[in-house]
Amino acid sequence: MKEELLRFRKKQKYLVFDYETCNLNLIAGGNKPWQLAFMAVEGDKVIDQKDYWLKWDDLNVSPEAAKITGFSKSKYIQKATDPKKALEHFEEYLYDDNFIKIGHNLLGFDVYMHNLHRKLIDKTSRTDHSYLFKLVDTLCLAKAVKKQIKVNKGDNFLAWQYRLSNLIERGLRCSLTQCCKDYDVPFDSSKLHDALYDVSVNYEVFKKMIWDIEI
Repeated sequence: MKEELLRFRKKQKYLVFDYETCNLNLIAGGNKPWQLAFMAVEGDKVIDQKDYWLKWDDLNVSPEAAKITGFSKSKYIQKATDPKKALEHFEEYLYDDNFIKIGHNLLGFDVYMHNLHRKLIDKTSRTDHSYLFKLVDTLCLAKAVKKQIKVNKGDNFLAWQYRLSNLIERGLRCSLTQCCKDYDVPFDSSKLHDALYDVSVNYEVFKKMIWDIEI
């Protein structure tokens, strides 16, 4: 039924989130998430919004990552907060099934960073990816729209997204910057890769994107 599509569910709740990290290596021992931003929304109403800079004593942001994300040591010292409290606040929404989780390249990156965040706080913490079944990765949707790949009835949506997450093709441009251009979402290129800014523009992209794909 058409009413089941996200574009028609005006009361649907979403959690849009993004991590910024020391580098892009998913397995490097020195990599740490230093910024976690999220926005809990219902339609156009913002329920909650946070920009956490996570305090680690041995943080070592690479020069490349610092340049891209606008990381500032002095700002970090001023804003850094308890990563455990930040995680607890975030997971109140992450593990709430009333919220669909939204982000760009979540399956390829941020899902791993969330798990790393948990492990850095408690090495014995179990991996819990139960929220993945209520997750929408806008990078995957962008690829599907451009390649005209439909979600068929009966498809496992998470598996469908993972296949698209692993799809790499020369000339297939689906970055958040490109998505903003494709969907006429105003953006400031100097602010992209700041987690809180990325979250806000990503949600605007998502709201337009779901009119191009049947989910």
